Amino acid sequence: MPQGENARPAPRSTSGAASSDPSATISTVVLAAGEGTRMRSATPKVLHRLAGRPLVEHAVRAAAGTGTDELVVVIGHGRDAVGEHLAEVASDLGRPVLTAVQDQQLGTGHAVSCGLGALADPRRGTVLVSYGDVPLLDTATLTGLLDEHRERGNAVTVLSAVVEDPTGYGRLVRDEAGQVTGIVEQKDATGAQAEIQEINSGVYAFDAAVLSDALERLSTDNAQGELYLTDVLAIARAEGHAVGALVCADTWLVEGVNDRVQLARLGAELNRRLVLDWMRAGVTVTDPASVWLDRDVILDRDVTLEPGVQLRGGTTVGAGALIGPDTTLTGCTVHPGASVVRSHGEGAEVGPGASVGPFAYLRPGAELGERGKVGTFVEVKNSRIGEGSKIPHLTYVGDAEIGEGSNIGAATVFVNYDGVAKHRTVIGSHARTGADNMFVAPVRVGDGAYTAAGSVITQDVPPGAMAVARGRQRNIEGWVARRRPDTAADQAAQQAQERSGSDLTTNPMSDTR
Repeated sequence: MPQGENARPAPRSTSGAASSDPSATISTVVLAAGEGTRMRSATPKVLHRLAGRPLVEHAVRAAAGTGTDELVVVIGHGRDAVGEHLAEVASDLGRPVLTAVQDQQLGTGHAVSCGLGALADPRRGTVLVSYGDVPLLDTATLTGLLDEHRERGNAVTVLSAVVEDPTGYGRLVRDEAGQVTGIVEQKDATGAQAEIQEINSGVYAFDAAVLSDALERLSTDNAQGELYLTDVLAIARAEGHAVGALVCADTWLVEGVNDRVQLARLGAELNRRLVLDWMRAGVTVTDPASVWLDRDVILDRDVTLEPGVQLRGGTTVGAGALIGPDTTLTGCTVHPGASVVRSHGEGAEVGPGASVGPFAYLRPGAELGERGKVGTFVEVKNSRIGEGSKIPHLTYVGDAEIGEGSNIGAATVFVNYDGVAKHRTVIGSHARTGADNMFVAPVRVGDGAYTAAGSVITQDVPPGAMAVARGRQRNIEGWVARRRPDTAADQAAQQAQERSGSDLTTNPMSDTR
């Protein structure tokens, strides 16, 4: 797994309860209540996706990876949709993810107060505060912040970063000795403070009791009339508590998403890191700039990704497989040694050594067996194709089962829908079906059976039989001369007839047997 992926959370006690040492207890509050008006979207900001996951899911998984005892997400705008997704994340993680509602947007201090209200004991241990719109922030960085907080004996430890352009961020203020004295927001900064390049990421580790006490003393006496969480630092320091900062060297990790421009910017950076990690793990990516990977994609060694590949939704690719160029797979499993070229797949499985494409479409429930083939302009849906069976050209296979070693002729349609219900077609093993066949389900073609080209198969075909289901050919002589006179076709026919009358051996359409 690439280094950029967050590990699953390790339980802090075998019973699932909080640690018996109150000072070792960790609670996490993720702030995700904002409307995100700059996204200009009906979708809540924290549900916009990046690398296959909503922004808030990145934050929750990063926090869960620290082994936090309690994890609460503060929600507000779009709370129903956000809460529903968080329930799915909790189920996947196998641990509770609590929610707290911030009805009114009264500032970050108010939001954290709402989050603390959902904790079993908001005054115990350490409280980690993070945000639901900082998708690159990872478990390792959060763990480093917690370690720094504990080892320094701080009451407050803030994650900071030094940036070239600090516009829009709160500035970290230090005294002459370099000690953190507080944080000043952009709108409240003096001219000198505005020149400070060390910024507040908004991510903190707090002594829970110090945080709870300070939140009760916050004031709205500031430019925005809000309760600033940043003021907790000054309050803690004024009371003689230790306040520190951990500088994050990688500024990408603390960059937030406020609009779609930043969403695209951070998405591109996260993708670059994912691709780089997989290359270091033994995957060949011939054009890293054109390959896009979701965070939960899994690739084995010696996989090759050609230009224009997009792998999404938990797609897994086995060792030595070739994907692309120009291929999109969502929720697919590609086994070792297989190839998928210039094709689209969703919820499909490609067996070992099998080949797909170019220009194939694998829909949900498509299962291609070992060394099978789905070729050019073939669509497969809810069908199982046996080992070594081939569907080379121009075919639709829906709701079907095909045995081993069979060959489906070009331009075949599995007619699975009668206008009300879907029905299945079964093709046996080592069968040979002709070109331009229609299989009108429900119907079965036995093992070793053949069907003639141009047949419409509506009845079962016994094993080893040849099915012919088409009318006899009838030639109507002189039809063109009578019905299409003086056309190019009529003139060509007349010339051909003249040639055949003079010399049969020169007529390419004559029967010389």
